[in-house]
Amino acid sequence: MAGDLRERVPLDAHTAMVGIHTGGVWVARQLHTRLGIEAPLGELDISFYRDDFTRIGMNPQVRPSQLPFSVDDRHIILVDDVLHTGRTIRAAMNELFDYGRPASITLAVLVERDGRELPIEAAVTGQHMELGEHEHVKLAGPEPLKLEINRAP
Repeated sequence: MAGDLRERVPLDAHTAMVGIHTGGVWVARQLHTRLGIEAPLGELDISFYRDDFTRIGMNPQVRPSQLPFSVDDRHIILVDDVLHTGRTIRAAMNELFDYGRPASITLAVLVERDGRELPIEAAVTGQHMELGEHEHVKLAGPEPLKLEINRAP
């Protein structure tokens, strides 16, 4: 993934990386180090931006987002662990735009799976998984990082 990002994104003073809680932050930490990005790593908790907030209620572990840099005119690398429906990424982009107007957003995900509900596509993907309707993949960690496939009852 780091090699693909080097080819797609200018890694200069105008580049910043943002991980989505929780698994996206774990993956972003690894990529941030490997790419040597100057800006500190940003972290988003998109709980209040989810479109299913009224149905699922408050996430018991809501954390404040931390963007220790200006988003304006930056090339943002947005990192998540699993891209499934696209709704988490939509929420993350909404939150990013509340902070400012980035020059670009490049999505990098560890796992892309089928089941998209929104027209969102990752520019960089670690791996693609085809899972059954009741199967879900989750990143466990942070040390060590491990993908787990769970089957819903």
